[in-house]
Amino acid sequence: MSAVWGPFHVDWPHYLPDIATGIRWTLEFTAISFFLATIWGLFIALSRTSRFSPLRWFAYGYTELFKNIPIITEIFIVYYGLGQVGITLGTFSAGVISLVLFYGAYLAEIFRGALQSVPGPQKEASAALGFSSFQIIRHVVLPQAVRVALPGTATMLVDLLKSTSLLITIAAAELMNQAQTIASETFRPMEVYIVIGGIYFLMCFPLSRLSLLIEHKLAEGVALSPNRRRLLRSIQARSAAKRTGTA
Repeated sequence: MSAVWGPFHVDWPHYLPDIATGIRWTLEFTAISFFLATIWGLFIALSRTSRFSPLRWFAYGYTELFKNIPIITEIFIVYYGLGQVGITLGTFSAGVISLVLFYGAYLAEIFRGALQSVPGPQKEASAALGFSSFQIIRHVVLPQAVRVALPGTATMLVDLLKSTSLLITIAAAELMNQAQTIASETFRPMEVYIVIGGIYFLMCFPLSRLSLLIEHKLAEGVALSPNRRRLLRSIQARSAAKRTGTA
């Protein structure tokens, strides 16, 4: 009888197709959910600063609601609960919607904080230069807000990737679901889950390092084009002049 702990008692080459399928589904869930959550989060963040009070209160209520209930609860409501009222979703759609709703709330708070970090006098100076509201957001606010939002956004990306493992509860065929199947077939849960944990690490660690590299590049001003940097300097100069009363 073989020892319980030893070098690879599981026939991993036999399970490589299952592992590859799990990785593919995990990455698809991550990419699509994060893209949609970013768009949704930005909309909610802009809504929080809107002058239209119903939209502002909706955004506030949404972020408070989804920040304070567990994501597993959302997954069950979307996949099982909606079916009770006649809305049947597939596992992929239910998984994406759950992740978007949950991480959209956190990204909205990150984006809102980043947008509010841009000094108000810069916006006033931009308006004085004839900029429209859209141009102010595009050329003045967003280039600066990105630097502030990037660290938190990158953290949310890594966290979202790891949270796809919770979709095992609806049999979404992602990596953790494949791990459960392999463990139940081989009766080697220790080995299986250690290997799967290593695969998650190999997926998450490069993302963390890449986000750190991008953050350093943005801190150096590489992300701004020369024209945009000149524009920002002129706005900052006008803003400073207004504050000192020399404009």
